[in-house]
Amino acid sequence: MRVTVIGTGYVGLVTGACLADVGNDVLCIDNDAAKVAWLKRGEIPIHEPGLDAIVARNAAAGRLVFSDAYADAVGHSTLIFIAVGTPSGEDGSADLSHVLACARELGRRLERDSVVVVKSTVPVGTNDQVRAAIGHELKQRGVAIRVATASNPEFLKEGFAVEDFMKPDRIIVGADDPRAAETLRDLYAPFNRNRDRVLFMDVRSAEFTKYAANAMLAVRISFMNELANLADRLGVDIEDVRRGIGADPRIGPHFLYAGVGFGGSCFPKDIRALMYTADEAGESAEILAATRRVNDRQRRILFERIGTFFNGELRGRTVALWGLAFKANTDDMREAASLALIEALTDSGAVVRAYDPVAQVNAQRLLANNARVQFAASARDACAGADVLAVVTEWLEFRSPDFDWLAQTLKARALFDGRNLYEPAQVRAAGLHYVGIGRGRT
Repeated sequence: MRVTVIGTGYVGLVTGACLADVGNDVLCIDNDAAKVAWLKRGEIPIHEPGLDAIVARNAAAGRLVFSDAYADAVGHSTLIFIAVGTPSGEDGSADLSHVLACARELGRRLERDSVVVVKSTVPVGTNDQVRAAIGHELKQRGVAIRVATASNPEFLKEGFAVEDFMKPDRIIVGADDPRAAETLRDLYAPFNRNRDRVLFMDVRSAEFTKYAANAMLAVRISFMNELANLADRLGVDIEDVRRGIGADPRIGPHFLYAGVGFGGSCFPKDIRALMYTADEAGESAEILAATRRVNDRQRRILFERIGTFFNGELRGRTVALWGLAFKANTDDMREAASLALIEALTDSGAVVRAYDPVAQVNAQRLLANNARVQFAASARDACAGADVLAVVTEWLEFRSPDFDWLAQTLKARALFDGRNLYEPAQVRAAGLHYVGIGRGRT
């Protein structure tokens, strides 16, 4: 099939590349000419394992092409995906300006019956607005063609997006038009060979499903963080509790890890957007509000525990920090817990020596004006001259450090484990003071 994808951000680029990899002829459009130039040179603007190889392979085969011209978009295909950003507005609502701008641009150019699919994360009713925007422009031009819209939200985990797209556990399609439904069924046929993963529903339900999924996962994280803080007071190890409840098939093991709170481009934004939607609809969304409060508090937990260790005297102290990205296997710094920790530490007079194997360049750009932040060349280099170590991101290379070396290197001989990567007894046996999240600290 011939497919157009508008937007070459995280969702759009993965979508376009993976659709091309199963044989489709894909054109990716972006209004950022510089980004398009990078992509044409084979330079990938995001870190996503495996994506660079897929882009290179399909670009070389001629199945994946990049352009900054909307005229190319409508000329290439009658199946067009909108995959642009929907950032939070000041009131928490999803900013649909980019989505609706795409709809208007399409309405000004479409000449054939088409299917427009919204893949961006959008609130309920957005497809109605997209259809209206396209229809308005077509009417202004006096063009009488049929344009169906559909919702096809993404469920991609950063760091595993290629695998998630190629081997999806479900494909949600919201379509009120039979032609749109059949078009998307055909498109996703290569991903359904051993079982049908496509779940068809009405458009509004599909829009809502995306928010409901992210909200549920965020709730689980905040729930475990709240239990972890209680576990610390009760002398309970939350890791044992996690394994115990995760073994229950009604609960399952995923998203039960206590830590320093969730971040990234999805959960915080989508929680705010869903709360805004609930408020507009006259519902209170108390669980969502509590989830957000718990997460905001959890982002300060390591700072508070480091401060307690030093009796509130952080000025002149140096904290080694392992991990800057909001999670492993990505360079995404959006709403990363590391930023909150760094701000609190440096505002209190501490120096931070930070290291991340992938996100360092993005972090340097964000923290360029903070003179108290130093960037190290390696995990060990970050510990040089440091008093204590704080682990914020669960990168693989941090999983099995030399604790004896850390005990000899860290001047205050303390390790703050924000991801519960280590066994407390093993760390303490090396002579280090250990503080985790919910590991039984009294």
